Amino acid sequence: MGTSEIFDGLLENLKVGDSAVVIASRRDEITKALNKDFRAKVGSTEHRLMVGSYGRHTAIRGVSDLDMLYILPAVLRSSYDSDSGPRRILTRVKDVLKARYKNTEVRVDQCVVRVQFTSNKFKFEVQPVFENGDGSFDYPDTVAEGWKVTKPREEIRATKDRNDRTSNNMRHLARMTRAWKNANGVNMGGLLIDTLVHRFFTTTDAYDAAGTGKFSLMVRDFFEFLADEPDRSYYLALGSNQQVKVKKRFQAKAKKAYNRCIEAIEAEGEASANKKWRVVFGTAVPLKASESARAFHDTEEFIESQFPVDIGHSLTIDCKVTQNGWRPAYLRVMLREKTLLRVGKDLDFTIIECSAEQPYDVKWKVLNRGEEAEHRNMIRGGIITSTRPSVRRERTSFRGEHVVECYIVKDGIVVARDRIDVPIGNTSSP
Repeated sequence: MGTSEIFDGLLENLKVGDSAVVIASRRDEITKALNKDFRAKVGSTEHRLMVGSYGRHTAIRGVSDLDMLYILPAVLRSSYDSDSGPRRILTRVKDVLKARYKNTEVRVDQCVVRVQFTSNKFKFEVQPVFENGDGSFDYPDTVAEGWKVTKPREEIRATKDRNDRTSNNMRHLARMTRAWKNANGVNMGGLLIDTLVHRFFTTTDAYDAAGTGKFSLMVRDFFEFLADEPDRSYYLALGSNQQVKVKKRFQAKAKKAYNRCIEAIEAEGEASANKKWRVVFGTAVPLKASESARAFHDTEEFIESQFPVDIGHSLTIDCKVTQNGWRPAYLRVMLREKTLLRVGKDLDFTIIECSAEQPYDVKWKVLNRGEEAEHRNMIRGGIITSTRPSVRRERTSFRGEHVVECYIVKDGIVVARDRIDVPIGNTSSP
């Protein structure tokens, strides 16, 4: 399978797909309910604007956060100018939508009304706004007890302009970056991704007319660009120049992605190329047909097949390594010191940091790799639960390069993930 086929398949698999029909239906239902209350109009779907990744057309399959502005009647502005105005308008919107969706969680969350559609595995964040003469909007903030300005139309316009200049590659790269984020647990917001992709295309015109046959080089250079970015607490968003927060450093994971791109490029035309691109972009990368025919039972499962993945939180796991008569050690320290695990070790994989608020479910995957795992027909790789809260206990048994992944599932969506390599020497593995 050539480079074009791999990236054509990746982009096809990243399309929002059939979910777009359900999203449009929910969007229209919400708008009709608000127009009936605020404007006494029945069945009207006017006065709304989809913003965020979906509005900029950079969202991918599994998108779980849908951002929508509802444009309020201008005559109401003076009624909500006081300090209590932001909370009162958000409460009114919440009450309208709660009446429409009686069995759905609807609540105010600082600047928006969140409608959690658990059956669809996504949520709408509805923001009531007043439109200004310059096309910007004033939105309510219950923490600041006032109104702030947002300029999503300028962000949408900047995305479209750069996308037109780059033969659609602006949006292609933004979508692939989201796939990388979700596959590798990179805690980056959609506006930050689109801003960084936009900045990348200001540094080069080498890929303005590139076809998918050159995408391997484009993503390689983009990850190098990300890895070289200095640490910042925020960027100025494309188009609007408003501050967009950096939730977590992304440079180290971008550097890993860059190195993996080089490995995948070097394997071009080989059977392993697709698998190497899968490490970068996840299961949306197609596999070669021949890769399904194996001498061992491939029992690996993929979290993407069980839940939508939309990373919005950070997660870090480590592993406490113990054995009778030996001092406990931590796996990440051993990896830095290039120390291999040996036989007979007890492994306690543990969550040491998670930014998601409880309640949530924790899932794990223990995947055995290498000739020994295939020979023994012990690939494992099933999606499993914790042995005790936030901990998965394993024990080494045979050599190979192995991987343990952890997933945080909240409201039916994977919102954080992390992985750790488990190199086992001589006669050992989970």
